[in-house]
Amino acid sequence: MSAVPDARLRFRPMNDADVPAVMANERAAYTHPWSEGIFRDCLHSGYSCWVVETDSGVVGHGVMSVAVGETHILNICIAPSRQGRGYGRALLRHLLDLSREYGALMAFLEVRPSNTAAVRLYESIGFSEVGRRRNYYPAGTGREDAIVMALGLDDGEPVDID
Repeated sequence: MSAVPDARLRFRPMNDADVPAVMANERAAYTHPWSEGIFRDCLHSGYSCWVVETDSGVVGHGVMSVAVGETHILNICIAPSRQGRGYGRALLRHLLDLSREYGALMAFLEVRPSNTAAVRLYESIGFSEVGRRRNYYPAGTGREDAIVMALGLDDGEPVDID
């Protein structure tokens, strides 16, 4: 049985007042979280920044860049206490729908190979691996590669960019 998000799940553009809640979720979810400065730079540089809310407040966030027919999902995070409920899937679908509205034909993202839940989520939506970035992420003992994944947005089918 797959998780179904709360009917009261809402998406709205992130603003400066959201950054403390976003940072709390980011720090709880990741061993190497983005900094407050990175989020503020994204907000002020025109990136598409979103929060996921329930009646209890901000439970997740996403940041993407859209340009020249492509979207790059830079950050997607759901508070660990809310994971497994379909919120991440709902947020990702929201970001992809927005990308289509903005005219993007391709979506890209990077993910840690060790983040198997995220890899499975992305694959279930249709993303496929198109490459690797060696030593991309900081890790507890050195660096970790990134899997580069892509999705065609014109028809929702996986993309082969060989």
